[in-house]
Amino acid sequence: MNQIRTFLLIAWVFVAFLLWQEWGKEHAPAATPAAVATAASQAPNVALPQASAQGGAATAQPQVAAAAPRENVFLQNDVLTLTLDGRDITHADLLTYPQSQAVGSKPVVLLNADPAQLFVAEAVWRGQSGQELVLQPEGAQRTFVIENGAKSVQASFVATTASGVTLRRTFTLNRGSYAVQVKDALVNNGQQAWTGDIERRLERVPPTVKAGFTNPESFSLNGAAWYSQEDKYSKRKYPKFAKDGPLNQQVTGGWVALSQHYFLTAWVPQANQAALFSLAERGNLYSISARGPQVTLNAGQHFDSTATLWVGPKLADKLADTAPGLGLAMDYGIFTVLSKPIHWLLTQLHKITHNWGWAIVLLVVLIKGALYPLSAAQYKSMAKMRKFQPRIAQLKERYGEDKQKFQMAMLDLYKKEKINPAGGCLPVLIQMPVFLALYYVLLEAVELRQAPWIMGWVNDLTAQDPYYILPVLNGVVMWLTQRMSPMVGMDPMQQKMMQIMPLVMAVMFAFFPAGLVLYWVTNGALGMAQQWWNMKRFADEPEKA
Repeated sequence: MNQIRTFLLIAWVFVAFLLWQEWGKEHAPAATPAAVATAASQAPNVALPQASAQGGAATAQPQVAAAAPRENVFLQNDVLTLTLDGRDITHADLLTYPQSQAVGSKPVVLLNADPAQLFVAEAVWRGQSGQELVLQPEGAQRTFVIENGAKSVQASFVATTASGVTLRRTFTLNRGSYAVQVKDALVNNGQQAWTGDIERRLERVPPTVKAGFTNPESFSLNGAAWYSQEDKYSKRKYPKFAKDGPLNQQVTGGWVALSQHYFLTAWVPQANQAALFSLAERGNLYSISARGPQVTLNAGQHFDSTATLWVGPKLADKLADTAPGLGLAMDYGIFTVLSKPIHWLLTQLHKITHNWGWAIVLLVVLIKGALYPLSAAQYKSMAKMRKFQPRIAQLKERYGEDKQKFQMAMLDLYKKEKINPAGGCLPVLIQMPVFLALYYVLLEAVELRQAPWIMGWVNDLTAQDPYYILPVLNGVVMWLTQRMSPMVGMDPMQQKMMQIMPLVMAVMFAFFPAGLVLYWVTNGALGMAQQWWNMKRFADEPEKA
């Protein structure tokens, strides 16, 4: 019965963990604001806007000068189409990620100007009075598409103040990249000093996510994330922006982001320029921003500031290459230490199989192979215990209702015969975190999104099995495993519970992602084969006197 107990124990631990995870999301302690410091550099004078008590920068409200409306420009490489007006990026289509598997499906829209689904990335320079530098397209061209053989494509904007300060902003998209390089070049061509700062902000109306442990999206981070070299990775879900207190942290070499299931948008300021990180909540709008540095340009001085805007899927290797710590946006929670190598191993197996479903099957084979010595010891211990069941029954009959004496006599027997009744626990304890770690890989690995296993049956490993074949197979495997294992030592009630367990598990798994159920079915089938082999192997082992 060890295989059935393994299934049952893992199932209950999994459900308990999901419930605990949901409780933890609602009762997590508030983040502690970091101490406020001031950063400065050589001329031109560079500093950081001072923090206010409310967690923002203590400056005047933004003022927009009367100017011509900002014009849209379209920037496109082979994987990303952007709509931008110099100040904001208001629309982003992920060209290689369709919204559904239907023929002709439109690409995923990550940034969106629709007020009901608003999600924009902003970068605004303002003077000391709050006057915004209003950017306009440079030149007459409004559409920029990467050419065949070209490595990148660019679009530029220019703003000039009445006092003679010029800002030139250049957006650069490299081929195959979701990282937009945004370079700002400020020049003071006037006669008077100019002081201003930049705010890079991500703002959106949060998407509606259906709660429940059968909806994988509800376990992905939907909210803000940020990183600093001192405090590392931090996060906060949308409803808790205000509840957990203000974010008021000055950071050099970090990033801010808004995350959702499979996709991420992040501002990465220039690594050697400090910024004030803050969160804001206005009605149904939530935002995170990095403000700074503040610069003072005397006549003739110039200043450059380059940032990266990631707009795209959570691709572990490319995120890690974009900025320190950005790979942590692949949020595996407490299972990061296991999920990262499992994700890496799945990727390597996919290079062999070219199919994520078969990669999961091979993953189970490798894990089962690695754990086989422990499993063999488990089966040997269980076989030994079965051999002594008649003697245990005799002890139970001898001591009758005196459970304490019966337990002591049974422990003495175990000690004398060197039987370890807990010998089967270690493989189970190892399998549980591996199983949960794989669940988080399925949640976060965008490579598995809409990935098929067997076309016409499992067309998306991250969705439920549409025909419930895998959950039924799982129930069948459990039932067959039960048939191989006599229910020795169980009372009638326990036997009935174990007999209905295959049906309970089949119904439970009908609501889980097909990739996860595939893992369970493969694990159970291999476990059943191992159990048959080891029962045959140890069946004839002589009983010790």
